[in-house]
Amino acid sequence: MLILKGVLGVLFKMALFAALLFGPAGTWDWPRAVQFLVIYGILSLISTIALALYAPASLEARFQAPMAKSQPIEDRVISFFLFLSIFAWFLLIPVEVFHLKILPPPHLMVSSFGALLFIAGFVISFFALYQNGFAAPIVKDQSDRGQVLVDSGLYGRIRHPFYSGLLIYFLGIALWLESYMSVLMLPIIFVLLVARIFIEEKTLRVILPGYIEYMAKVRYRLIPLIW
Repeated sequence: MLILKGVLGVLFKMALFAALLFGPAGTWDWPRAVQFLVIYGILSLISTIALALYAPASLEARFQAPMAKSQPIEDRVISFFLFLSIFAWFLLIPVEVFHLKILPPPHLMVSSFGALLFIAGFVISFFALYQNGFAAPIVKDQSDRGQVLVDSGLYGRIRHPFYSGLLIYFLGIALWLESYMSVLMLPIIFVLLVARIFIEEKTLRVILPGYIEYMAKVRYRLIPLIW
């Protein structure tokens, strides 16, 4: 049942990405977007099945409700604007590529490098989820699920590896789909993500035993040796 739920979730996301990309483009004749959807679908199906089989708690965490009573009001506000900005960012890509054309498209080598960045970011985010069965889509008290501190693996290097992978993932998509304009818009998502990190850490310091000590032990949030 968990695998079926995960597969249906993947198909829904693929349909959503297709609508966000091909709808504004006004055409299906966009090979790079087709490549993106195919690769995304394959990676998502593999990772979903792997989580369902070997880390079901991690997959269940991702299926938690997008709102909860224990969720801080600040997280609700930031999450709303974060998801809205990501939604608008995806729409910007086809609008820029097919209509605005303000900036020249990246060279083929740069675009191909973007595909590699996308895959790298996806893999990092996958392992972050695999290693943390409490990586829910919202900030909230998960004591009902027996939440414990995760400080090994990627979490022994940086405190928010899932977000790090997500940023690499977005940068890769922008380059892969040949939109420098969407690259320039990524700082908006980054700022909102940083705001959410501060809210998350503020909450975890209160509800998760050992998190204050963990912050002292693992100093960097997103990028090792930098921040």
